[in-house]
Amino acid sequence: MALEHITVLDLTHMLSGPYGTMLLTDLGARTIKVEPPGTGEGTRRLLEHDSAYSRGGMGAYYLTLNRNKQSVCVDLKSAAGREVFLDLVRHADVVFDNFSAGVTARLGIDHAALAQVNPRIVTCSVTGFGQTGPATQRPAFDQVVQAMGGGMSITGTPETGPTRSGIPIGDLGGGMFGALGVLAALVERERTGQGQHVDVSMLDVQISLLNYMATMYFMSGQVPEGIGNGHFVHVPYNSYPTADGHIIVACIGDAFFERFAQCMDLPALRDPAYREQPARFADKARIDAIVSEELRTRATAHWLQLLRAARIPCGPVHDFAQALSDPQVLAREMVIEVPLPDGERLRMPGNPVKLSAADSREHRCAPGLGAHTDEVLTQSLGYSAQQLARLRAAGTIG
Repeated sequence: MALEHITVLDLTHMLSGPYGTMLLTDLGARTIKVEPPGTGEGTRRLLEHDSAYSRGGMGAYYLTLNRNKQSVCVDLKSAAGREVFLDLVRHADVVFDNFSAGVTARLGIDHAALAQVNPRIVTCSVTGFGQTGPATQRPAFDQVVQAMGGGMSITGTPETGPTRSGIPIGDLGGGMFGALGVLAALVERERTGQGQHVDVSMLDVQISLLNYMATMYFMSGQVPEGIGNGHFVHVPYNSYPTADGHIIVACIGDAFFERFAQCMDLPALRDPAYREQPARFADKARIDAIVSEELRTRATAHWLQLLRAARIPCGPVHDFAQALSDPQVLAREMVIEVPLPDGERLRMPGNPVKLSAADSREHRCAPGLGAHTDEVLTQSLGYSAQQLARLRAAGTIG
């Protein structure tokens, strides 16, 4: 696999960091999850006692985010534990964390310290606000950065008020950009032979995702408001109720609108002024009302057949059950099965990156706490049984 030569030491917890390392692991990296002895990282405990959302004492969060990883328990707060960790760093390529800013320095495992034992090491920290600036010490979770990043202000409508994304894009975006930064640093290391630190701020990511909409604001000075499922530029581009659900119609550009008007056979849309976007956008409310009234008259399947035949971009609004059983989703192996210790095969989302020259990986269940401590420390580092016994007796490893 593409990253099978890369070893990642995973110090992450909760969502943003584990998602970033999950992406690297799915692409083949050997990922060693370094956890506190006795407790493990916090995500292990989320939903662990919920009969619907746990298996074998592990909740859905942990099972999904930590598939294919190994677990080693090391007490990073002790001097002996730091020495064990530094031994792991000597044989690793990446150290990935999402501690609060300053924690790795206090533990003596920041990039400067780790580069002393392995100059090629790439480190990555995903934090709420990054390593620089006046807000570095503030705590942050997903919805905090969604709110501060501006995205919530344009999600929903003026009537509903700001609305967060149903998907935790603040956390997931941080993890994605963390993985991207790590890959860039690994490529740079091939040229220079030196590792470096990757500093990812979840708030920075949210600002980046504003993209052209932020540029529109800078150009015009106009602060956008929530527009629901509509679009800043294109019409019709919205979700519309049908007789049995909802459908998305996305007419981007004049050519698509012309085909849509012909396909729907609505005289009101044949106004010559509507042939160009400015007039359509000026009459957005009227056009949306006309389209909505017509689409309510038939079932979603009818409209999909009609619009797809005319090559109009459209799609049904799926719930989870529909999305995860869509033939296109299944054909792309976006639902995978991960075997559990009791023989059950647990389904979860797959890896969206498809590499033509790489094999698909055989997925393994998320590891039990410390399941690979002895294996990694003996086979990878050459620790003896006596060393392991001493370290375990002192509480340094678990």
